[in-house]
Amino acid sequence: MREKIDVTEYAPTILRELPKGVLLTARAGGRANPMTIGWGTLGVEWGKPLFVAYVRSSRFTYGLIEKSGEFTVSVPMRAGEKDHDRRISQILAVCGSKSGRDLDKVAELGLTLVEGEEVGAPAVRELPLTLECRVLYRREQDESLLREDLRGRYYSTDAPHTAYYAEIVSAYVLR
Repeated sequence: MREKIDVTEYAPTILRELPKGVLLTARAGGRANPMTIGWGTLGVEWGKPLFVAYVRSSRFTYGLIEKSGEFTVSVPMRAGEKDHDRRISQILAVCGSKSGRDLDKVAELGLTLVEGEEVGAPAVRELPLTLECRVLYRREQDESLLREDLRGRYYSTDAPHTAYYAEIVSAYVLR
């Protein structure tokens, strides 16, 4: 069951959990892949509620978003129970350190995918607060415009991020 939510009411939860890790899941060509992200923003632009996700072009998920133009963001609802929170930490660790090119993370972790309402990317039941997002605009970040300390810290060995400005087309908590 999906309990529809107002994103603005859940913004504090989303923004509190984001730096700890949430899942961004994309699907294309019949393949769904969740990856852990710790960067993102919520806001309003062009009169629409948005989630902006930042994905490096070297990531497997980047290609899935490029093909599909959509993704979900799955946010944990921490229960304060050790086993539950340990499971969430395990999911975020694997999805943040393993590539979908090499591993079917859904099968490996026994994740429960729930078909999206408005997008082809699935929600992840284990992280029940879900934003379904459709890309409106994309922009590769120009790392040369960053301050040197940030550039050195975040871009010394890998590709720059692409910012995906995506309309939140559905938001709910899986119950």
